[in-house]
Amino acid sequence: MSEAAKSLTLFLAGDVMLGRGIDQVLPHPSHPALHEPYLTDARGYVALAERANGPLPRKAGFSYVWGEALDELERMAPDFRIINLETSITESEDYCQGKDIHYRMNPKNIGCLRAAGIDFCSLANNHILDWGCAGHLETLETLKKAGVKSSGAGRNIEEASAPAVLEAKDKRRVILFSFGAGSSGIPSNWAASRDKPGVNRLEALSERAVQAIAEKVRGVNQTGIVLVSLHWGSNWGYGISREEREFAHGLIDYAGVDLIHGHSSHHVKGLEVYKGKLVLYGCGDFLNDYEGIGGYEVFRGDLGLMYFASLDPVTEKLNSLSMIPTQIKRFRVNRASRGDALWLRETLNRESREFGAYVESGDNNVLRLGWSQ
Repeated sequence: MSEAAKSLTLFLAGDVMLGRGIDQVLPHPSHPALHEPYLTDARGYVALAERANGPLPRKAGFSYVWGEALDELERMAPDFRIINLETSITESEDYCQGKDIHYRMNPKNIGCLRAAGIDFCSLANNHILDWGCAGHLETLETLKKAGVKSSGAGRNIEEASAPAVLEAKDKRRVILFSFGAGSSGIPSNWAASRDKPGVNRLEALSERAVQAIAEKVRGVNQTGIVLVSLHWGSNWGYGISREEREFAHGLIDYAGVDLIHGHSSHHVKGLEVYKGKLVLYGCGDFLNDYEGIGGYEVFRGDLGLMYFASLDPVTEKLNSLSMIPTQIKRFRVNRASRGDALWLRETLNRESREFGAYVESGDNNVLRLGWSQ
């Protein structure tokens, strides 16, 4: 059997923010009214992007926003496609008054996720309840009807903490848990409880939390690759705290987790291979409506990566990681230029060196991860 045949390949992306400005260029835009201190009309974000990079289409096809990523997904042919969906999918008008930013996509635009063949959405983040419990529940129902699996949010804590299971045709499985840390800005009152909808929120990155997650993993009566999708940390900054690293290692050492899919930062962060298991500390934004908004340019939040992780389903360890550099421009995902790909390579090398990981350039600007065994 070839190495490729023995491997299970996952496509992993960071934050996908399909609401607000992006929703306005899709076939069924939501009502544009916003309740933000910055703008009161979602079409204002379209105008900012057009001022920066030129005209945008209106009522674009569902595949438009994925741009050149669709060609790469077809070429790489991953077994499963996994994202952090940081948008409510709802027509609810009950916005969260304790927050300044609210992301919403019209449920009629669910074809956008279908166009990219998304298999799984992590929902334990700080935007999934932007439009209240009604919006949250409509999001869950819309994803379910579309055949897109999710975890990290639910009608109660039992649902919110339950994993999703993806099964390939040859019976190889991925078991996906999602958690959101308070450090990512998830309000404490968004936490699901026994009789309240909400997210699977971690109050702290503690040893106690690791033990609780270990119990959840042990309670799954199926075998497979165990993935934890984790929304943690601030939006900007490369730093990875000792607490975060110890928590990631604890999930691998004591909870039997095989891959950690970290997100929340609006830019890519360092990565690590610990005991053969991949830790993505921050995948960055894969798609957003930030074009034309000033600030934090040093982090190059317009640049992202398509992560393709190949894992051995027997040892459950990482075989290889290929990363395709991307750039958000005109509300779509484009292949990054050679110069930008080199910038990403050097950034990853700088931030991952202390973890014994390094990145090399391959053909067509593809980046490949190496690590000390």
